[in-house]
Amino acid sequence: MTTVGRGDLSDAKWARLRLLLPPQKPKVGKPAHDHRPIVNGILWKLRTGAPWRDLPERYGPWSTVACRFRRWRLAGVWDRVFAQVQREEDAAGQVDWTVQFVDATIVRAHQHAAGARKKGALLRKRSVAAKGA
Repeated sequence: MTTVGRGDLSDAKWARLRLLLPPQKPKVGKPAHDHRPIVNGILWKLRTGAPWRDLPERYGPWSTVACRFRRWRLAGVWDRVFAQVQREEDAAGQVDWTVQFVDATIVRAHQHAAGARKKGALLRKRSVAAKGA
C-alpha cells in the first residue's frame, strides 16, 4: 500500500483511473515518468490554483507535469476519462440527474469591458457640469 498525501488519489481511486490513461510505456522512446505522481501533481495544481513552477517536488519536475497535462488535454484524454467515469457512476446509480445542470447565464466580457467608464458617459457628465456653472 502506497502512502498518499493530503489531496492525492487513494489506491482505490488510482486503480480505477490508471486503466483510463494512456499506456505508461510508449511504443518508442524512453519510458515516461510514472503517471501517478504526475496526476497527483495535476490535481494539486488545479486544487490550489498555484503556478506550475510552485509545484511541490514530490510530484516530479513541474515542466513534466505541465507538459503531460497539456498533451493529454490536446489529445482528449481528460474528456474520455470524465465521460467514462460519468458512465460508470451513472450505471451504478450514483448520478442524480435531477440536480445536474449547466448554467450558461455567465458570459465573460472582454477584459477592456470590465469596469471602465464609457466615453459618452464622461462627456455627458462634463456637459451637465458646464451647463450648471
